[in-house]
Amino acid sequence: MLTISDLTYRLGPRLLFDSAGVALPERAKVGFVGRNGAGKTTLFRLICGEIAAEGGVIQLPRGARIGRVEQEAPGGDGKLIDFVLAADVERSALLEEAEQAQDPHRIAEIHVRLADIEAHAAPARAAEILSGLGFDEEAQNRALKEFSGGWRMRVALAAVLFSKPDLLLLDEPTNYLDLEGTLWLIDYLASYPATIVVISHDRDLLNDVCDHIVHLDRAKLQLYRGNYDSFARQRAEAKMLQAKFLKKQEERRAHLQAFVDRFRAKATKARQAQSRLKMLEKMESVEAMVDEDVLPFNFPSPEKPLSPPIIAMEKVAVGYGERTVLSGLSLSLANDDRIGLLGSNGNGKSTFAKLLGGRLEPLAGDLRKSAKLEAGFFAQHQVDDLNLDDTPYLAVQRLMPDAPEAKVRARAAQIGFPNVKADTKVANLSGGEKARLLMGLATFNGPHLLILDEPTNHLDIDSRAALAEAINDFGGAVILISHDQYLLEACADRLWLVADGKVRAFDGDMADYRKFVLDSARKSQRDGADKKREAQGGNGAEARRDAAKARKDAAPLARKVKAAEEKMAKFTGLIARVDLMLSDPRAFERNPAEATRLSQQRAELERALTATEEEWLDLSAELEAITAG
Repeated sequence: MLTISDLTYRLGPRLLFDSAGVALPERAKVGFVGRNGAGKTTLFRLICGEIAAEGGVIQLPRGARIGRVEQEAPGGDGKLIDFVLAADVERSALLEEAEQAQDPHRIAEIHVRLADIEAHAAPARAAEILSGLGFDEEAQNRALKEFSGGWRMRVALAAVLFSKPDLLLLDEPTNYLDLEGTLWLIDYLASYPATIVVISHDRDLLNDVCDHIVHLDRAKLQLYRGNYDSFARQRAEAKMLQAKFLKKQEERRAHLQAFVDRFRAKATKARQAQSRLKMLEKMESVEAMVDEDVLPFNFPSPEKPLSPPIIAMEKVAVGYGERTVLSGLSLSLANDDRIGLLGSNGNGKSTFAKLLGGRLEPLAGDLRKSAKLEAGFFAQHQVDDLNLDDTPYLAVQRLMPDAPEAKVRARAAQIGFPNVKADTKVANLSGGEKARLLMGLATFNGPHLLILDEPTNHLDIDSRAALAEAINDFGGAVILISHDQYLLEACADRLWLVADGKVRAFDGDMADYRKFVLDSARKSQRDGADKKREAQGGNGAEARRDAAKARKDAAPLARKVKAAEEKMAKFTGLIARVDLMLSDPRAFERNPAEATRLSQQRAELERALTATEEEWLDLSAELEAITAG
């Protein structure tokens, strides 16, 4: 399906591909792995023809269609469902031609082709994909511009999946998904009837979907048969064998060299010494397979455990202002609990975490905490709020104002920033390093409760495994929100489901939850289809009169909703412009002060967008109540 031969490409002085080659079987599901910065995304750009290689050939069958999610989120006034349907270019073109065609023979050909590609089922298939990625029927008929960037990236993913390309290229597709969307995507890709190449740090996706792994290492590509666990096992075995061979070769070298050194000056042994010298020169050097060391995470445990329960609540309600998000919470947390929070985005997981972490006060009910309780809180969005001119050393120093420099540097090294890395500006840290810094600061004083809200977004597979070890070694309680099944399975002792305004224990493990999510998605799709059929069979005129009256009664509120939507679109557009300026890697070199100002402006715009989205949610709910009544 895809053949790469003698590929060479440089990015500046760095050689990303050095006569690299690989041939993928037809309909293979391939996981593309390698350390961050090795060139995985660059290879996607080479395959798509966005950039040209210095040498080599990339071959695809003639006419093969490539599908890839664009880096920029889509926008505009069009509906989500229409955007996804438009991704099938052939269907759209045929439908447009069918409206204008005059020749009966051509009209017949068009309709035959539409039947061949199952065009009649396209709306249902597009709706199914959008539903799986978290968009209900009402959301599918809203404009793209009403959604934040992360949600619009989900729509872009839906469009690519709907277009059914011959080669599907996915670059970290779970980054914008919650756990439920990730579970659906894994199930969808497992039965996808074409070739897939996916870059991902999600071990479960690579295990459950992929039947081959391509490893990019030291500018070469190597194909392994099997899923990620199989690749890791083969890689480890190869390293062991190569290490043994390397040891034997070094012993042989030492033996030959000793003979040469001992007898080179003796006339009777000179010829033998010369012979062994030639043997030394001919011995091929074996390069050891050395992976980069992964720095461990180190979360200090609390000095003294607290008496359980550290948190107890009775009929607690929590929310924002007068808007209640969760209610009837009667739960308790022990000092060594490991709780994984489940539930779709928007159901209140982060709100519940803020309640536990003391960032929100209850609106009602009784919440009791241990008097000495200290909570460490990590949320992914905090990465964007870091001071770009700061350094790990300065961040640690603020928490140790009276400590000598040596102790500050030792503590910075302990959280993953040794030597000169401690003096690196935050602006020059990778996403994973920023997340590591924030986690180190959040756990600095050994909290009794550690709350981690999507901690893995910027971490590679090995770093995620190191994070799981640190969580399991931590001596306090942990609340974990993550779309990474591996992390939840490795760390969570209990699962709590946040849904329908409640938090309750989930009876089962992650395998049970996966079945629960997929069964619920299928039931929702069936119910939606049944509802549509009922609506089509009802009294259309009466329904239209009722709808017209509801629109008239709700007109003032609808104007407020529209105004909020316009504000959201404005903020989203401004954020996109700032992101575009910040995406230039030279921005910080040319004008660090301006880049810092832009970063701060982006954080302010994000907060303004969040506030406007909450206002829009309230207004929309009120409008929906009026129109529904």
